[in-house]
Amino acid sequence: MGKGKLAKFADMERYENVFQYPFSVVDNVPFEMKGHWREQYFHNDNPIVLELGCGKGEYTVELARLYPNVSFIGVDIKGARMWTGATKALEANLKNVAFLRTNIEIIDRFFSKDEVQEIWLTFSDPQMKNVHKRLTSTFFLERYRHFLVDNGIIHLKTDSNFLFTYTTYMVEHNELPVLFRTTDLYHTEGLDEETKKILSIQTYYESMWIERGLNIKYMKFQLPHEKLLSESEKEIELDDYRSYHRDKRSSLTTNK
Repeated sequence: MGKGKLAKFADMERYENVFQYPFSVVDNVPFEMKGHWREQYFHNDNPIVLELGCGKGEYTVELARLYPNVSFIGVDIKGARMWTGATKALEANLKNVAFLRTNIEIIDRFFSKDEVQEIWLTFSDPQMKNVHKRLTSTFFLERYRHFLVDNGIIHLKTDSNFLFTYTTYMVEHNELPVLFRTTDLYHTEGLDEETKKILSIQTYYESMWIERGLNIKYMKFQLPHEKLLSESEKEIELDDYRSYHRDKRSSLTTNK
């Protein structure tokens, strides 16, 4: 029988690779490791990469296996899910991975200027009703700039046509440098070796979506510091499904 939520949270309290600072906590207790992740936790000068909305942490853990000379931090507010990745990382003795349980809206409270090199957004909720909750919106991009190096890389991997189109319009509208973009990752020819390594990682739900015939879309772009960011006003067709292929609830057909 699997562990219940209370047992998982009890484990997380003692896990050395987990830091729990939900909004209600960090609002009153400053995060003292901000700006000091390398010397205080990882004990090296390796690049730091975040996965925002890491869920069960499958991607964070597998990236850490693939790139032992890079430090990875999975971020999510759902502790019971995060327990899976944190447990796997401990069992595999992966010293280059950590997990931060907090609200992504306050992510800039945990990292200092130029402390992070790259960000991964893997199968984020498209948030079709609320632009400010989309992880590639100006609301979040401005926060990433507080700690992401100049021209740092953002990876977006998604099954959502809406989120991918929205991000494409955002990137084009703000003239952000695109390093790679495909609307069908697993049927794209001529991929470089680094992108092929990415293909070796598939989460449980990603495999399910592929089996159901959903194309997986992937984009890699840079975020310069000096550009003034603004939202595109283009209308976007809404996805005709919600997470896990459930029917959408809204009667709307498009949104910005």
